Amino acid sequence: MATCLPAVAEQLLKDLHKTYLEKSQIPDELLIALRFIFGSCTLQALDLVDQRAVTRVSSPSGRVVFQVLGGSGRVYTCYTSCHYCPCPAFSFSVLRRNESLVCKHILAVYLCQAMGLCQQEQVSDQHMTLILSGRTELDP
Repeated sequence: MATCLPAVAEQLLKDLHKTYLEKSQIPDELLIALRFIFGSCTLQALDLVDQRAVTRVSSPSGRVVFQVLGGSGRVYTCYTSCHYCPCPAFSFSVLRRNESLVCKHILAVYLCQAMGLCQQEQVSDQHMTLILSGRTELDP
């Protein structure tokens, strides 16, 4: 999990992982705890999980990023290693106003990891370089 999250959030995600492995569902008390710790983005993140909107993208060199298809149809490349998402909500609510720990995209990634529900995609190292640079098309 992300090393930048407070210990209570880390433990909650570990508990979620364990419980989901055992029961294949999230009990109400964990849903309430998620809402308490992560705030208003929890429901939206769970919706992204339900929509299977999170993809773990990996390359032969071992690089890994997560891409989340947002509600607007835009794909956000999220970096769990540094706890970052390029969406406007992350910039405003997390970085600027310090109102939230995460945005819905990062939380959806953490939830998908905890529940083992990430889509998987293998890409070439060249394509991963384009993803990491923020470009989506190959140069001629």
